[in-house]
Amino acid sequence: MSESWANSSVDLLVELRGNRRRSGLESALREAANSGRLPAGELLPSSRVLAAELGLSRNTVADAYGQLVAEGWLTARQGSGTRVADRAAIAAAPASPVARARVARREYDLTPGTPDLSGFPRGAWLAASRRAMVGAPAADFGYPDPRGLGSLRETLARYLARVRGVRTTADRIVICSGFQQALHLLATTLRQQGARTLGIESYGIDLHRDVIAAAGLDIRPLPVDASGAEVQQLAHENTAGVLLTPVHQFPLGVALTPDRRTMVLEWARDTGGLVIEDDYDGEFRYDRKPIGALQSLAPDSVAYVGTASKSLVPGLGLAWLVVPPGLIESVTETKRLSDGYTGVFEQLALDELIRAGSYDRHVRRSRATYRRRRDRLVHVLATSSPSVKISGIAAGLHAVVQVGGKLRAADEPALTSRAARAGLTIQGLNHYRCNPVADSPAALVVGYGTPPEHSYAGALEALCAVLPDG
Repeated sequence: MSESWANSSVDLLVELRGNRRRSGLESALREAANSGRLPAGELLPSSRVLAAELGLSRNTVADAYGQLVAEGWLTARQGSGTRVADRAAIAAAPASPVARARVARREYDLTPGTPDLSGFPRGAWLAASRRAMVGAPAADFGYPDPRGLGSLRETLARYLARVRGVRTTADRIVICSGFQQALHLLATTLRQQGARTLGIESYGIDLHRDVIAAAGLDIRPLPVDASGAEVQQLAHENTAGVLLTPVHQFPLGVALTPDRRTMVLEWARDTGGLVIEDDYDGEFRYDRKPIGALQSLAPDSVAYVGTASKSLVPGLGLAWLVVPPGLIESVTETKRLSDGYTGVFEQLALDELIRAGSYDRHVRRSRATYRRRRDRLVHVLATSSPSVKISGIAAGLHAVVQVGGKLRAADEPALTSRAARAGLTIQGLNHYRCNPVADSPAALVVGYGTPPEHSYAGALEALCAVLPDG
């Protein structure tokens, strides 16, 4: 760590510690460089040192550095560390139009977990909204049940039984503003009942870990292998529950095997523990017979969460939580005290969309579209980068691409920074680990749902250009 950083960074470190996510860290460093608090040429701490100072993963800091290098706020050279860029010098050297465009915005987004937003069925949604508004009783426009509109909950109970095998009734469904809120409600309820820890998969989304921590629970990561989460370790952990993506693990893409499904349900039955099932992309199965929801095997022990974020768009802010009978009153009260209710008009429209069959038709079209994209990704990589290995592609909207060669997980930030300079937004697999490692093979998590159809070919071309040869 440079002497000038050490002398001037106490207040900045305090500010940075308030940003637990990569975007907040990037924003704070960008502002510090722009305001002169970090002068041009300043040598920044290594990603390892700063991560230790802030209590973050090294991967989070390295990715933030990489993004700021791509934007021109920082410079990074082998052997001389990461420094604050001289913006005046950069401004004096005219950049090409293409370079300026790429700094201003990313051209292609292969971030996993988001559908093609341009594919939202606007016409069907507008038609469903009109019909719903005309037919809705005036009482629906008042303060609703915290669980959500009764008509939508009844419709979802039938839909989930038909499509995912979920066993429930309308009175056990809670409509939420997204998966994050559903997880918050469950974690908060568990904490209120005296829980201290929650098991999670060792690969997942950092925001989910933040939600659990904000509810006052510690996390116990479970390793994930080709058979899914190693749920047998729950027998040795004092946990009140476990959060799983059993049908299509995020991001590795493996399914929890039948023996482990049985194992985790037996654990829940014997200990009274809660299994939280995140069925985040349950509608999108391609090469294998659909796997039913875990909840169907033990509705008294499993809280099932589904969402419209993948099947429609995240901006709707709609998810559905199926709660075991013993928790429904507590979860409902927690929701009443947190935000009261989820938007009524969106619920009315979704209810009508499902009842009219438009939702099923949209899902079928989307499934066909994403399958073609998946096939195209596999073909292009097999042709242009035959050394890579692709996994997790039987379902969902993303694939894991092991880049091959000598690159290791520690090299992923450099690889994603290279992608950023090429106008491509992408994440390394290490980004999703609870405890990042350095020595495993380097891999990228490639989302093929996000790019609109007209730019998908360009996104694949950019990806192939970023991947190392051989």
